[in-house]
Amino acid sequence: MRAEKFVESYFEAWNHTDPEGVANHLTADGVYTDVPLNIRRTHDELIVTLNDFFAGFPHRYEVIGDIVSNRNTIAFQYRVCPAKGSGDGKLSSYRGAEFMTLDGDAAVTITDYYDFPINAQKDKYAKSGLRRQQMQAYKERLEEVMMSQQAYLQPNLTLPVLAKSVDCSVNHLSQVINAGFNVSFFDYVNRHRVDHARALLSEIDGSSGAILKIAFSVGFNSNSAFYAAFKKHVGMTPAQYRKTQVPVPAQ
Repeated sequence: MRAEKFVESYFEAWNHTDPEGVANHLTADGVYTDVPLNIRRTHDELIVTLNDFFAGFPHRYEVIGDIVSNRNTIAFQYRVCPAKGSGDGKLSSYRGAEFMTLDGDAAVTITDYYDFPINAQKDKYAKSGLRRQQMQAYKERLEEVMMSQQAYLQPNLTLPVLAKSVDCSVNHLSQVINAGFNVSFFDYVNRHRVDHARALLSEIDGSSGAILKIAFSVGFNSNSAFYAAFKKHVGMTPAQYRKTQVPVPAQ
C-alpha cells in the first residue's frame, strides 16, 4: 500500500505539471537518472529540466499493470499519452519503466527507462513552413520583447504567452528558440533571468538586497530553481558570484 500511494502521488505531480512536486519525491541528495539520454539530475536540476519539459510536452502519465515493491524498492511500468486537447495529433505516445530506491518517505534514486521515438524532435518542425528570413525577424522581435519589455520577469511565463507578445504561433516560436538559438525555451528564459540577476549581484553597495529577493525579482518562483539555473549558466552559485564582484581594498 505504501508503494502504491507513493507512485500515485508521484504521477499526480507529473499530471499536474508540477516540477517541484515531482522532484520532492527525491531526497535532498537524491538522483534521477534518464537512461536513454544518459543524464543524471539532482533534485534541483530536475526542477529546472521539468519546467521546460512541461512547457512543451502536454502529456498524461499512467501506470500499466502491477507495482512491484519490497521494503526499499519500487518498480513499475507506465504509459504516456498526449493530454486531452493538446493539439494537432503530432505529439507521441510512449511507454517506459521506473525503478526507485527509497530512504524513508522519499527516493534516493529514480531510474527511468523509456522508448520515446528518437525522430520525434527531428521531425517536429519539418512542416512548419518557417523561412530563414522570417525566422530572423522573429528572433529580433523576441530579443526585443525579452530585453526591452523584460518578459522574463513574469514568473509564470509560458511559450504561448511569449508567442502572443512576439506575434507569432507557438510552434514557430518554439522553432525560433530551439533551432534559432539552439536552446530550450526554459534555458532561453532563464539565461535572461540569470543575466539580470548577475547585474543585481554586481552592485557594489549591496542595494539589490538578499539573494532570495533577487531570485524572485528576476522571475524565478523558487530559490532552488534560481540556484540550479544560475550555476548551470554561470558555473558558480549566486553567493560565490557576488563575492567575486566585491572590489579588493587598496593597499
